[in-house]
Amino acid sequence: MLDTCIGSDRKREFDIFTNMRSDFLADLEHAGFGPDEIDFVLCTHLHFDHVGWNTRLVDGKWVPTFPNARYLFGRKEYAHWTMLKETHGYHDLNHMYDAVQPVVDAGLVDLIGPEHSICPELTLRPTPGHTPGHVSIAIESRGKRAIVTGDMMHNPIQLERPDDTARFDMDQATARRTRIKFIDDLANSDVLVIGSHFSDPTGGFIVRDKNGCRLAQQPAAKK
Repeated sequence: MLDTCIGSDRKREFDIFTNMRSDFLADLEHAGFGPDEIDFVLCTHLHFDHVGWNTRLVDGKWVPTFPNARYLFGRKEYAHWTMLKETHGYHDLNHMYDAVQPVVDAGLVDLIGPEHSICPELTLRPTPGHTPGHVSIAIESRGKRAIVTGDMMHNPIQLERPDDTARFDMDQATARRTRIKFIDDLANSDVLVIGSHFSDPTGGFIVRDKNGCRLAQQPAAKK
C-alpha cells in the first residue's frame, strides 16, 4: 500500500477534508485486497493527505487499518515531523496524533533510509524538498519501469516549468533542484511517470523536444 490518502472521520486544517467519508476499504476489498492481507504500507512523506488511512476509528479509538503490515516511514522524515510535534511547529499536526502515532504505539513502524529497497521490484528514490525526507517509488518488473512521484511535483506543467513551486513545499529551493534533476534523468526515456496528484491521465512519459517538455501517453520516439 503506497500512501493512504486523507482517511475518514478526521478533523483537518481545511474544512473540505474534515469528516470525510469514502468507500476506500470497500474498494480495496473489491480489488481483492483485504486490510489483513497488506504486508507493507509505505508513506512517501508524512503530510496529512498521504497517511490518513494508516488508521481507522473503531469504538472511539484510532487503530491501525492494516494490522499485519509494517509501516515504512523515512527516518529523516519522521524525525522532522516528530520535532514539529514536540515543538508545536509551523504545521497543522492533527494527523500526527490520529494517523501516525497509533501505528508507532502499536509497534508496526520501521524507519528506513531514502534508498531503501522493499523487494527487487520496488526501490525508493530520494526526492527531497517538498518535505525533508520525501521519496518517490521506482518500480521495475517484467522489463518495464515506472516511478510514482509522490509530491515531488503536483502538476504536469512543472515538467516545462520546474521552478514553479507548490505552496506546501517546505524547502522550495531544494524542491526545484529535485524536479530539474528528475526531469533531466527521465526525459525521453521509457519510464512511466505516475503523478500522485496529477489529474487524468495520471501517468505518462516525459517527452522533451523543440516544443518544450510535457507528459505524453507514448514515450519519445527513438532516434
